[in-house]
Amino acid sequence: MSDDEREEKELDLSSAEVVTKYKTAAEIVNKALKLVISECKPKAKVVDICEKGDSYIREQTGNVYKNVKRKIERGIAFPTCLSVNNVICHFSPLASDEAVLEEGDILKIDMACHIDGFIAAVAHTHVLQEGPITGRAADVIAAANTAAEVALRLVRPGKKNKDVSEAIQKVAAAYDCKIVEGVLSHQMKQFVIDGNKVVLSLSNPETRVDEAEFEENEVYAIDIVTSTGDGKPKLLDEKQTTIYKRAVDKSYHLKMKASRFIFSDISQKFPIMPFSARALEEKRARLGLVECVNHELLQPYPVLHEKPGDYVAHIKFTVLLMPNGSDRVTSHPLQELQPTKAIDDPDIKAWLALGTKTKKKGGGKKKKGKKGDKVDESVEAEPMDSTNGATPQD
Repeated sequence: MSDDEREEKELDLSSAEVVTKYKTAAEIVNKALKLVISECKPKAKVVDICEKGDSYIREQTGNVYKNVKRKIERGIAFPTCLSVNNVICHFSPLASDEAVLEEGDILKIDMACHIDGFIAAVAHTHVLQEGPITGRAADVIAAANTAAEVALRLVRPGKKNKDVSEAIQKVAAAYDCKIVEGVLSHQMKQFVIDGNKVVLSLSNPETRVDEAEFEENEVYAIDIVTSTGDGKPKLLDEKQTTIYKRAVDKSYHLKMKASRFIFSDISQKFPIMPFSARALEEKRARLGLVECVNHELLQPYPVLHEKPGDYVAHIKFTVLLMPNGSDRVTSHPLQELQPTKAIDDPDIKAWLALGTKTKKKGGGKKKKGKKGDKVDESVEAEPMDSTNGATPQD
């Protein structure tokens, strides 16, 4: 084995230190998500909530791995986004934005954190109301959650990415919903949020991905977005885009002084991970970012929309493919759902009945596993985060 191969191996889940860093990042991002949900109230400004999520991640990651010999990079791996109702993703507005939340809004919260480049990503859907979620809003969230539960059981060593794509489409159809086109679940590696191995949520002739097999010690961010509409995302206004990632393989000599200033600032502060334009000097940023994007120095994450009146749900989780089974490290309990559809499909029931652990160690663990399997079966009636024993929130 070459030195490079040995180093690559040591940076995967076969290293206990790497596992600890993933789990530390996951713990922080789960708490950040909880904080963001607690801040979501009618009339609250979206930008203030996003900023609170980002500040919490910066603060908490700053408190770990402080006294180590080698300086460890840590912080935000994807800025906090709060996409409301028919907005699908990536809404993380600038400080000047006046958007506020209203009672009954369906909120998609998306964020990620890293320790030493090992990333934990999460997305969750929350409805701004008291009591159980009913009707089509419940259907679309149940579709995303059940698809996530099925994906968790199929993203395992030996399975292929196309197995997962087909299964999650089948789940969405069972709730009379669509999987939103163009959403990819990526393998993650150190400092790489969008690795080459991907799962395409919706297979169609225009979008093809290479067939890939999941392997032990890999990490994935499984990303599910469902809609009651046609599932075809639209870019309505490029000015809404605020999240970018530096394209490390591209170079170009920028003409404008503002562009050079901004790109230098980005290269220093955000050399690898996606960032929000909120973190840059706002007036200068607008001008400079356009030239950087036009010459592909930055990859934009556009704000995408469904049609007004359509409901959209988003669930994303990070899963570690450990030798003893799949370990879902990011999640948050859902509100109580009362969907209009029940799962009758035998394939979906069979997928949900699969365990997530491959080996049981010791008698005590075995019992726990069986109990978990029973929870899985209850997903058909009321989808819940059965992987960590969570019960729906009141």
